[in-house]
Amino acid sequence: MSLVLKNVVKRVGSETHIYDTSVELKDEGFNILLGTTLSGKTSLIQLMAGLERPTSGEIWFQGKNVTGVPVQKRNVSMVHQQFINYPNFSVFENIASPLRVVRLSRAQIDERVGRVAEMLKLTPMLGRNPNELSGGQQQRTALARALVKDSDLILLDEPLANLDYKLREELRDELPKLFADRGCMVVYATSEPAEALSLGGHTAALHGGQITQYGETAAVYRQPSSLRAAKVFSDPPINSAQVTKKEGRIYLNDQISWAVTPSQEHIADGNYNMAVRAHHITPLPPGGASVQISGRVLVTELSGSESVAHFNLDDQTWISQSHGVHANEVGAVTTFHIDVDRCLFFDLDDKRIAA
Repeated sequence: MSLVLKNVVKRVGSETHIYDTSVELKDEGFNILLGTTLSGKTSLIQLMAGLERPTSGEIWFQGKNVTGVPVQKRNVSMVHQQFINYPNFSVFENIASPLRVVRLSRAQIDERVGRVAEMLKLTPMLGRNPNELSGGQQQRTALARALVKDSDLILLDEPLANLDYKLREELRDELPKLFADRGCMVVYATSEPAEALSLGGHTAALHGGQITQYGETAAVYRQPSSLRAAKVFSDPPINSAQVTKKEGRIYLNDQISWAVTPSQEHIADGNYNMAVRAHHITPLPPGGASVQISGRVLVTELSGSESVAHFNLDDQTWISQSHGVHANEVGAVTTFHIDVDRCLFFDLDDKRIAA
């Protein structure tokens, strides 16, 4: 089973929502569309579902060209960011609705609804209406309706975005188990890098209506092919600056440089864009090679067990993220350490200089 986009372009009026895109999604685990708002995630989901037709290009599924096939003629299920349940139907009837469309028998409907309701812990709520449910229970109902249909393709468009943190964590952990034995392809859109890493599978990094990279999720995170892909897969935002490699050293500016490490010896002399994630800039030196930098702290944040500091360096804002609570006083000039072996380098055409 595969889903293939061949030179797909989508324009709406004078605006291009999806630029020339070709990709073959894998049928193993989740296929994640990762990108910020307006990066093209929802547009791609709608094209894959058949809700929209590409301006040009083709979409193939299971070896067939489905470009012009409308959604009602495809075996597709979809879950949106907003809970979409029929308000006057019980939870049972909401889940059963796609089965009634295909005219399954009462016994078949009872069996399927009962199975998926038990899986999603909805059995006690089957007689209730959606307005009697919590937000998490309503989203479980929408997921159950997608699961009960035995679709070939399930499209999830930021399905957990409107849930509170605890519910989001619970459902995020459950989703891979729910789909593990379904025998279907799952495409999951999210704007959260942590969610993509948690779900695993394969990830397409989306930026400005283009897929900048597609591959195994961990590989796209660790080995971004471009600075654009690295930016998509970083939260807090990745730090970047232009550097110069010259005579065995890398210069961040006239005062800050370091001797190349073994993983950087292959980089030719010249100018590059360097990027380093926030958690590789810390108040304390890392175990390996590092370079010390100083900057005036602009903003500090505490996020759970993480300390985040925004500081100024060369008239540019940099971000440090570290475990534990660190007293980064706003306005103070503070020292940080860059783990230089974790730096990523890209040429000026935005191509990764591989280690």
